[in-house]
Amino acid sequence: MRLAGHWIAAVLIAFVVSGHAQAQTSAPSTIRVENAWARATPARAKTGAAYVTVINDGSSADSLLSATTPLAQKVQFHRETEDNGISRMRELRTVEIDRGAKVIFKPGDMHMMMVGLKQPLKEGETFPLTLTFEKAGKIDVTVSVAKVGAMQSGDMKSMMHGAGGPTKK
Repeated sequence: MRLAGHWIAAVLIAFVVSGHAQAQTSAPSTIRVENAWARATPARAKTGAAYVTVINDGSSADSLLSATTPLAQKVQFHRETEDNGISRMRELRTVEIDRGAKVIFKPGDMHMMMVGLKQPLKEGETFPLTLTFEKAGKIDVTVSVAKVGAMQSGDMKSMMHGAGGPTKK
């Protein structure tokens, strides 16, 4: 009888713990990622740039820690600045997303540099990108590829309805 009591207690504890873990992971993210797009690249390009809009609907700040895509060896966050007519690019280790803030990655400013491209980015195609936040965790997005030299996601000719819109996991 004592052994049965231990088994029942163990099963109840496992049930409560698994329910608690589910509650933690199933909560909706306070971070939204919208308008994910990239520029098409020439055939032999080893780097490319991706852009997104990150919105923090939460009550506290969060940090974008990293990004990955199977199409590149690594993804770095960069900010472009201009000083006396000279453009400079500086790598950012993380990107702070203040409470209630909207951070826009765009050409000529902050962007995600995909280093070591494994294939060219072709206009009209899409690819996966995973963003990792300190608090919100991982958010997967689908990136739509615009034409070479595009300055905004609307510069896409063959965009599917809804591509590059809000996507989160």
